[in-house]
Amino acid sequence: MYSIRVVITVILISQLLLGMSTRHTNRPFSPKTTTIFHKLGDRNVHLKVSRYGETEDLVMINLHDDEYTSVIAARKLLEREGGVLITIKNNNKRNIRFRLMGQSYMFDPNRIFSRQGIVEALKAEGNISEPAIEQVERFASRIIQLFPEDPSCIIALHNNTDGHFSINSYRAGNPNSSDAKAVYVNPTEDPDDLFLTTDADLYHQLAKRKYNVILQDNGRANKDGSLSVYCGEKGIRYLNCETEHGKTAQYLEMMMAAVASLERK
Repeated sequence: MYSIRVVITVILISQLLLGMSTRHTNRPFSPKTTTIFHKLGDRNVHLKVSRYGETEDLVMINLHDDEYTSVIAARKLLEREGGVLITIKNNNKRNIRFRLMGQSYMFDPNRIFSRQGIVEALKAEGNISEPAIEQVERFASRIIQLFPEDPSCIIALHNNTDGHFSINSYRAGNPNSSDAKAVYVNPTEDPDDLFLTTDADLYHQLAKRKYNVILQDNGRANKDGSLSVYCGEKGIRYLNCETEHGKTAQYLEMMMAAVASLERK
């Protein structure tokens, strides 16, 4: 007997491959891409915004340029579903470097959506100053300005490495447990493949589909400057989809399940 999840997954993948999305039944959407050059110290950081069709209620964002498996899968899905893809071009590297007033700085672009997060992100990489903090604040504000008004969901596109970060990080007694309001673990799934969301309804939908999923505690989560915490504080429905690098088929399956679980506007 096939499980309900397997049957649903087969149907969803069949729809994608046959071009039978419930939101688009003709040719795939071709992206219309705009490149925005943002001055960050001595360099221009390229922000790319790709629009698939006219709908803007589904927003996907890739903050780490070395996590490309997620972007490959997201593009395949957006060609069928429509939506917006935002990426940072950073020479296939995770952290962003820049120079300012003769000093070199570096930061994780998923730790910049609060001043506290920026301070900690710059300190973690060894150098900090007030002018550098202000530069990164402006960069974070520019990213946020790219979000369409009132999206159904912002989906963050991430990949990880085997055993480095997993659903187990959020289980009781582990480093991120205080950030979680609820955790669903499917013991038959790879613990490195997971969702994290700010939205209780989406959490329950994905748990029903037997995916590893975390419901962020939006009030108590560590104020580390991450986009998930920013969205939780602002009441924006957010979802992080994460698998190991290279697992494109798994990532696509998870993304399809996520979109199928959303009540889109």
